[in-house]
Amino acid sequence: MRLLAVFGTRPEAIKMAPVLRRLAAVPGLTPLVCVTGQHRQMLDQVLELFAIRPDYDLDLMRAGQGLTYVTTAVLERLAEVLEQARPDRILVQGDTTTTFAAALAAFYAGVPVGHVEAGLRTGNVQAPWPEEMNRRLTTTIADLHFPPTAAARANLLAEGVDAARITVTGNTVIDALLEAVALLDADPARRAAIVAALPKLDPGKRLILVTGHRRENFSGGLERVARGLRQLADRGDVEVVYPVHLNPKVQQAAHAVLGGHPAIHLIAPLDYLPFVQLMRQSYLIVTDSGGVQEEAPSLGKPVLVTRDTTERPEAVAAGTVRLVGTDTGALVEQANRLLDDPAAYAAMSFAHNPYGDGRAAARIVEVLAGG
Repeated sequence: MRLLAVFGTRPEAIKMAPVLRRLAAVPGLTPLVCVTGQHRQMLDQVLELFAIRPDYDLDLMRAGQGLTYVTTAVLERLAEVLEQARPDRILVQGDTTTTFAAALAAFYAGVPVGHVEAGLRTGNVQAPWPEEMNRRLTTTIADLHFPPTAAARANLLAEGVDAARITVTGNTVIDALLEAVALLDADPARRAAIVAALPKLDPGKRLILVTGHRRENFSGGLERVARGLRQLADRGDVEVVYPVHLNPKVQQAAHAVLGGHPAIHLIAPLDYLPFVQLMRQSYLIVTDSGGVQEEAPSLGKPVLVTRDTTERPEAVAAGTVRLVGTDTGALVEQANRLLDDPAAYAAMSFAHNPYGDGRAAARIVEVLAGG
């Protein structure tokens, strides 16, 4: 069986890497990789870390690219790859524009689709945008669905997906995270080099790690979050490290509000291992990233999510994640509570992860190998 994994962004690569490694070890399966290059720089370092060598590279990223361009470029260029590779199935991951466009290209070519991380929903097609629509449309095309949780499975069942085509697996990002932690722990010299390359931090201050890039936060939300971060940095007992996404709108908002503050470090996006190390060093995390919401509970780190909705409600229910939206006051209030109230911090920081046990990839491959 020839299986073609198609992905184009850093989070997809991280989450697909454990699946590819497992597939390569199964006799009778031939895993192939096609990267679209939707996010070029941030994708390539993950490919190197996990030793993923693409068989096909669409290399479609260009300056100022829009969703229409990415969608049509994937459709056109992947059609040629499908004709050449002739896979028996393609695998897509998550909810990016690459994910949806690749699934549609496979549908046009008559190739069945397996969807890793299926079934996540907020119930609002505008948030996150366009991801919520991407994953809904991918569900209608896919014939094998690998939701990470029982709640995601319930979403699929409510939409009429055949229960026999659904397998709850856990999230493969936990597989990747545990592997990254093991790499750091097994090589002290490598870990020391990574720490040395990070911003020099005051060991007497607690670290707030920040990420932010969601499109729905472009219209003022990023600026409101930044103002809250600046207020928190003014406390004097914390430092903020913010690896700023390459999107020009994110760069502008971050540097305009946070630039020049002595307790705020605005740095370039990090490779995956350094980011995992920084998560481990952090006291709390402020993010709008889905992947970070999944990873941080395994590290015992409270997460304040700068979104009004989340397709990952399991961590909210478990108490390790709290939605604060993009309101400056709400962010400052909740962060101060975690910084000032040890009991509140302890209640959120217990290491309980509802997203899996690190065996998601094995469960996915078992299904694929069986048919």
